[in-house]
Amino acid sequence: MTDLNAVQHKAPAVALRAAIGATLAAALLVPAAPALAAEAAASDLDEVVVTGTRVKGRTVLDSPVPIDVLSADELRGTGALGGELGQALQALTPSFNFPRQSNSGGADHVRAAQLRGMSPDQVLVLVNGKRRHTSALVNLEAKTGKGTTPVDFNALPFGAIKRVEVLRDGAGAQYGSDAIAGVINILLDDASEGSTVSLSYGRHETSFEPTDQNLSDGGTTTASASTGFKLGAEGFLRVGAEYRKRAGTNRAGFDTLPFFEEQTPANQATIGQRNYKPGDGESKDTGAWFNARLPLGDNATELYAFGTYNQRDSVGTGFFRYPDGFQNAGTQYPNGYRPESIGDSRDIGFTTGLNGTTGAWAWDGSVTYGKNAFDYGLRNSLNPSLGAASPTRFKIGQFDFRQVTANLDATREVTTSAFGGRPVNVAVGAEVRNERFQTQAGDPASYAVGPLTDKAIGAQAGPGLQPADEAQTTRTVASLYGDVSADVTEAVTLGLAGRYEHYNDFGSTFAGKLTAVARLTDTFRLRGAVSNSFRAPSLSQVSYAATSTSFGEGGQLASVRTLPVGDPIAQALGAKELDAEKSLNFSVGFTWAPIDSFSLAVDFFQIKVKDRITISERISGPDLTAFIEDEFGVTGIDGVNFFTNAVDTKTQGADVVASWRAPVGPGTFKLTGAFSYAKTSIDKVQPTPPQLAALGFNDVVFGVEERNTLVDAAPKTKGVLTAQWDTEQWALLGRVTRYGSAVRVFNFGGGFEPRQEYGAKNQLDLEVAYKPTEKLSFTLGGNNVLDEYADLSSGDINYFGNFPYDVLSPIGFNGAYFYGRVDVKF
Repeated sequence: MTDLNAVQHKAPAVALRAAIGATLAAALLVPAAPALAAEAAASDLDEVVVTGTRVKGRTVLDSPVPIDVLSADELRGTGALGGELGQALQALTPSFNFPRQSNSGGADHVRAAQLRGMSPDQVLVLVNGKRRHTSALVNLEAKTGKGTTPVDFNALPFGAIKRVEVLRDGAGAQYGSDAIAGVINILLDDASEGSTVSLSYGRHETSFEPTDQNLSDGGTTTASASTGFKLGAEGFLRVGAEYRKRAGTNRAGFDTLPFFEEQTPANQATIGQRNYKPGDGESKDTGAWFNARLPLGDNATELYAFGTYNQRDSVGTGFFRYPDGFQNAGTQYPNGYRPESIGDSRDIGFTTGLNGTTGAWAWDGSVTYGKNAFDYGLRNSLNPSLGAASPTRFKIGQFDFRQVTANLDATREVTTSAFGGRPVNVAVGAEVRNERFQTQAGDPASYAVGPLTDKAIGAQAGPGLQPADEAQTTRTVASLYGDVSADVTEAVTLGLAGRYEHYNDFGSTFAGKLTAVARLTDTFRLRGAVSNSFRAPSLSQVSYAATSTSFGEGGQLASVRTLPVGDPIAQALGAKELDAEKSLNFSVGFTWAPIDSFSLAVDFFQIKVKDRITISERISGPDLTAFIEDEFGVTGIDGVNFFTNAVDTKTQGADVVASWRAPVGPGTFKLTGAFSYAKTSIDKVQPTPPQLAALGFNDVVFGVEERNTLVDAAPKTKGVLTAQWDTEQWALLGRVTRYGSAVRVFNFGGGFEPRQEYGAKNQLDLEVAYKPTEKLSFTLGGNNVLDEYADLSSGDINYFGNFPYDVLSPIGFNGAYFYGRVDVKF
């Protein structure tokens, strides 16, 4: 049966899409006619950066490691599906991947990002140079970032951002744990005057091949406002608020009914319907932020503070449960049901500090507090074992992560005759960080064992956390660090950094970094770096316990219990205490700006990670169930998994960024090209623990699905070509993005491991802005205006026709998206 609520008449939808695309394309052709003028704009490589250096005035051109600088205007020019920061970064930064998730448990609510193809928890995120806290929710059903608690990029108000600096190199010696792949520093707006208001609306208009429908959905409304005030002669206060509401999308195919479901009349009646709901879930975000600085006394000392707040109510979706099935019982859902996960996320970040000068030293002391609290629930669900007595709405757990960081930094220049009188820049500092991770159990009905022993136990789409699963873990980290850099000759700059960190729960570690820049000519620089970095296992990876729903034998849904490595059952199966991940990073490249209007940066890199933390495959079968029951007296465990340091990896690649500017007619034309390549290979896999081998299990600690996640689930290549033309009244933009191929592998058990490669895809984005006055602008744009989709999934992977498109491809599964925006300045 066709889902008529999602269908639009084909002709109007196609006409609308064609009209918008033609209008945008025609507008973008306007700047092609005028001849080039003689003068050129300044190079992008002259932009001053603050990330990865404690030397004032360092530019992208002089940086020893690659850094991308993305302005607020560039971020807004991505369309970014209604103000999603992660989506904007993916559009502009080839090395950044932000895949959409669906039917993926907690990942439906908090999306994970990757840098250079690495794990989401191997990139450090800063706000105004201060460490950002991660989310509290543990993702166990996601393909990307499985087992991680990533930073929630979309919890940061889009309108608060002045610019983003992306450091693409290991930086553990400078910033500490997590900076293996790089650092993303989000700098907040610091304008002391003026107000801005922005209103936007967009939605998907797409031709959906699997069901031969035209769909119009995913309507997204965004509103933001900010205003600035002067504080004294030199200080400022900038405050703002933001609201975003997104409707859901549905990209389900027609159900053909899985063969392992009972072939009853009630179940067969679901054939041909769109019973599942892959796509974006509904969400509503409300946020606020501020950024302030106030000089004190004679202006030698400055008080500063900044903070962000986000409240998100979100909805995810689960698999359909058939009318006559193991996962249905009672009278609540005679025609079957599709559970929905519901999330209530509250995110707070706050920093306050003082900076100033004492003698020759410039110093900065600060305290940062970050918290994410996530209440996780289900609606339209059922605990089948309770039968007719089961509720249909459950609280399945509460998650809380808090982080308090205190920093004291000091920098100065030291003059020495060793380098011809050129100054040596010295920086020293100390940091103390305290982290706390806590989980609380869900409703008793969400995990209760009811009287119907032939039915599934626990709330469907996520049995609740049980009292025995509750975790409360804390950690204190203390560190000392130093950084020295100097122009050792007129042409060569060397830098050396080191950092010692002590963790009260697993020991100490040291990270170092050596950098070099050689100015061979006024326009050509060679640069390189070698460093080691580290990532301590997160508190959630150390202590989290839960039961989730995953694929079992033959593709059927089964419950899998995640055990902390200290759990007696996990220990009996060979689990060991987790060590920190240790990386060795190499990079070498050059920057070239032969004329003011052109710049080129090319960098090659290698990242070797030892003791990489992954989650084991699903370990299941009658022998395992019997072993746990015999040894521990625990019944009903179908499968388990746990975290391990089972694998060493090597990631090699290259990044290329080129930019050219020139006056064209009454405006300025800018052409930017960027390309990223990253390939991960497996260097070593730890052998199967003898405890598991004795039960007949092999290659399960690091199995085919996790190997697929690390090696080829993320595209190895990505290229972005952007053309912009700006005048006083018009701003035209066109962007072509090419996403490389990606591979999906499932392990359905019994040796059935289907594999499919999804080919490379091109995406075209267009935007036109008209500015009748300096204070008012109107914008019309479209992302993926040619309505491209990933390759259709094969019959082995599309789950009986219900999931025609995979979540792996960065081009997404929603099709074309068109939007309009109004911006007003006061």
